[in-house]
Amino acid sequence: MKSLKHIGLCLVLICVLVGCSSNSNTNNGKQAEASETTLAKAQREGFITVGFANEMPYAYATPDGKLTGASVEVARAILTELGIEQMDGVLTEFGSLIPGLNAKRFDLVTAGMFITKERAEQVDFANPEYSIGEAIAVKKGNPLDLHSYEDIKNNAEAKVAVMVGAIEVDYLKGVGVAESQIVTVPDQPSAISALQSGRVDAITMTGPSLQAVLDSAQDSDIERVMDFEQPVIDGVSVRGYGGAVFRQDDDEFREAFNAELEKLKESGKLLEILMSFGFTEQELPGEMTAEELLQ
Repeated sequence: MKSLKHIGLCLVLICVLVGCSSNSNTNNGKQAEASETTLAKAQREGFITVGFANEMPYAYATPDGKLTGASVEVARAILTELGIEQMDGVLTEFGSLIPGLNAKRFDLVTAGMFITKERAEQVDFANPEYSIGEAIAVKKGNPLDLHSYEDIKNNAEAKVAVMVGAIEVDYLKGVGVAESQIVTVPDQPSAISALQSGRVDAITMTGPSLQAVLDSAQDSDIERVMDFEQPVIDGVSVRGYGGAVFRQDDDEFREAFNAELEKLKESGKLLEILMSFGFTEQELPGEMTAEELLQ
């Protein structure tokens, strides 16, 4: 009997030890996953989620659902080199991209977002992929004779549409355009619609973006102001630099992204990608870095 009791006790102890070992392994696995970086997780899984705002030519979905655009394809080329083959896009209003990134709705923003000090208080930027100026479109014949943001400021009746959260809002206010003259819209089609319906007298966005939306609209009653004067704020002509956006604790990911971006620039592949979306050599970022832009 004692022998049987001894055997039973041993079996119980073995089961307890096995259970503890199993729980320990499970807990260790969970701890390892919890401490895994965004880059390591994406490399392990082979895919990553990216936020975009459906803004041509930077990042948008084609009619068949494919995610593309200049910023998207730059990111795709870089992520492929980092061992991340798949990008899953999360369509988000432009003004909600940074909050969505920080809320971990996605792990990277590929939306051609301009690098600014205000945004850098909440997120980190990769080095710029391109540099670009602003542009406006008006009704055919330019009835209010608008050729600059200054012209909009000087005509109290003029109204201009701009996407919510876009840098153009800051530029317009920076030159003195009244807030009552600025009509914010959620996306590019809404901007075009506002101009077509007469709700606004002009729409503004970056040059390539505006050209892409005009080409898509194919409306002969709307025209781009080709002699547009770039905004001058505090004595400095505005020229924006756009790049990918990361959470502030993803330094490893951002640095790896920057290293691959530099290779794209040196090989000429960056210009090749940009040119396929209407950019030119003039839109290359040169040697500018995110750090220099934020000084």
